Amino acid sequence: MVMLMFIGLVVALILVMVPLFEKEASRLIETLPSYLEIIKNQIVPWFEIHFGINFQPDMSVLKSGISAHWQNASGVAAKILPSLTSGGMIVVEFFINLLLVPVVLFYLLRDWNLIVEQIDAMIPRYWHSSISILARETDQILAEFLRGQLSVILIMSICYISGLWIIGLEFALPIGLIAGILVFVPYLGMIVGLTLATFAAFMQFQGWAGIIPVWIVFAIGQLLEGMVITPWLVGERIGLHPVMVIFALLAFGQLFGFFGILLALPISAVILVWLRYIQRSYLESNLYKL
Repeated sequence: MVMLMFIGLVVALILVMVPLFEKEASRLIETLPSYLEIIKNQIVPWFEIHFGINFQPDMSVLKSGISAHWQNASGVAAKILPSLTSGGMIVVEFFINLLLVPVVLFYLLRDWNLIVEQIDAMIPRYWHSSISILARETDQILAEFLRGQLSVILIMSICYISGLWIIGLEFALPIGLIAGILVFVPYLGMIVGLTLATFAAFMQFQGWAGIIPVWIVFAIGQLLEGMVITPWLVGERIGLHPVMVIFALLAFGQLFGFFGILLALPISAVILVWLRYIQRSYLESNLYKL
């Protein structure tokens, strides 16, 4: 069931993304002549005035070249999509491209309890009790972290979809859904969603008046996710104070970059488990009771 849900999620994302990109690309090609005229009449003279760059691109050649290539490529998604959906081709291609991931996932799901028992049998009996306690608490903390992240994904998806729908964006549902799902990777959901929404707003509203509200929606969403929702839903579940969640993200990001931000909260949760165990051991020790 876990594997089927994962495959279903990938298929759903593809079915959402392909029509979105093809429709927006079609709109771009239709309005491309006017954009090329803007480049020729406004942007090129601006570069010549401010930077001394003197060039005169041949817009007619550029238009004809793009149109000719687009005629060959415009129907690619429409031709590929039926073949992918019919006969389970999407599932076959997914397993071919990522064969190792589902195989490992299957055997881990099937044999997880056996693996845990074998590792448990190898632990020295003198340390067995302490390590078992730490392992169980770590497992519980990481499970709470995962549940918290799923809650953040759900709430942020609703926030982005609602915000984009309020400002009247045509593709509010797919873009908000993609931005919300990708929020588990720090900044990735915001960057991808903002890029797609900006492009869609530019094609729909033909001006900055429609793009600025999109930026405001994502700015508010990023502030809510980073300062309120993640510290509240994830931090409280793993036992970290909201201020400590923000501090952990900043500290790990400064020390280890992108991957530090990605692993900051689960690593902090594991460290917290070990610190609590050390505290309990100290309070129960003879040194403390002296």
